[in-house]
Amino acid sequence: MRQTRKPSHPGEFFKFTVLDERGISITSAAEYLGVTRKALSEFVNGKTKCSHAMARRLAESTGTGVAVWINMQAKLDTWEAENMERPNNIEMFPIAHYA
Repeated sequence: MRQTRKPSHPGEFFKFTVLDERGISITSAAEYLGVTRKALSEFVNGKTKCSHAMARRLAESTGTGVAVWINMQAKLDTWEAENMERPNNIEMFPIAHYA
């Protein structure tokens, strides 16, 4: 079943539910996570995807599971793929006929 609403980017979700709720700056959060301020800024602003390494760091720092962050990214990736413009030069593979 195709999802109609675009899922939240995991970085934006992290910003609103963790950083904003706890009053933690990007700079401080980057230190907690052991990443650069730039890397975290790009992530929370939806410019970079949630890598496996970032998912692990987020899981450890928030007490959640890695799957939470990976699944959130996968849902967003799936939605984007399903909603991208369909190339017009694609054809269906022929149906296999077995003897």
